Amino acid sequence: MESLDYFLQQTINIANDVGSFIREEREKFSVSDIQYKGKNDLVSYVDTEAEKAIVERLSGIFPEAGFITEEKTINKTGKEYNWIIDPLDGTTNFIHGLPLYSTCIGLMKGNEVVLGVVYEVNRDECFYAVKGHGAFCNGQPIKVTAADTIDQSLFATGFPIHNFKKMDQYLAILNELMKNAHGLRRLGSAAVDLAYVACGRCEAFFEYNLNPWDVAAGSLIVKEAGGFVTDFKGEDDYINGREIIAGGPVQPRLVELVKKFW
Repeated sequence: MESLDYFLQQTINIANDVGSFIREEREKFSVSDIQYKGKNDLVSYVDTEAEKAIVERLSGIFPEAGFITEEKTINKTGKEYNWIIDPLDGTTNFIHGLPLYSTCIGLMKGNEVVLGVVYEVNRDECFYAVKGHGAFCNGQPIKVTAADTIDQSLFATGFPIHNFKKMDQYLAILNELMKNAHGLRRLGSAAVDLAYVACGRCEAFFEYNLNPWDVAAGSLIVKEAGGFVTDFKGEDDYINGREIIAGGPVQPRLVELVKKFW
């Protein structure tokens, strides 16, 4: 097995190349190319083709590893290592021409993420980390901000697209943050939200109804940038638990607030 540093560099190259493909396809994309996986859950040939390209190249550099992918273009589980992939996080933004979407690739050893890459296509920014070695964007170290109170913080979140059972609780949380924080942002790509927390563009991010491929890579980048990542209970089930709170020193304050309503 090659080193994680080797896999990281190869993954960065793959994410950049796939990002170029996504950029090129956006120029000729039309509404007739939209497909639906479910209510408000959009997909396109760009998602599936990007995923196939990622899977093919990762298979070449690490044949023993399995895959957990959003578009399910491959069915292979690794004994110890699994790549976890969202080829185009922010598909709805992409389809509508809103320039904020990403390719994200993580590598898990058992239940632990050990490598993460989030490539934001439109700004050509590649965020990445290997466990224990810090977090970076385009070669420069990144860190979460030092803000530790709600009233010093800008928060990112996401809106539910099909499961609305907890809307009242969610809206109560938004109400508190709207009244007391610098502001709230809904960017449309959880992977980018996490990357932006890691580099200090916002203080924390929270969302529910997420999937492992939405958060695996970005959660490691936040942690390696000095941040904290938990589920809504303040515990560690954020990869498979479908909810995440990630941030710098304000993160425990946000957990406390969320727990009041959740």
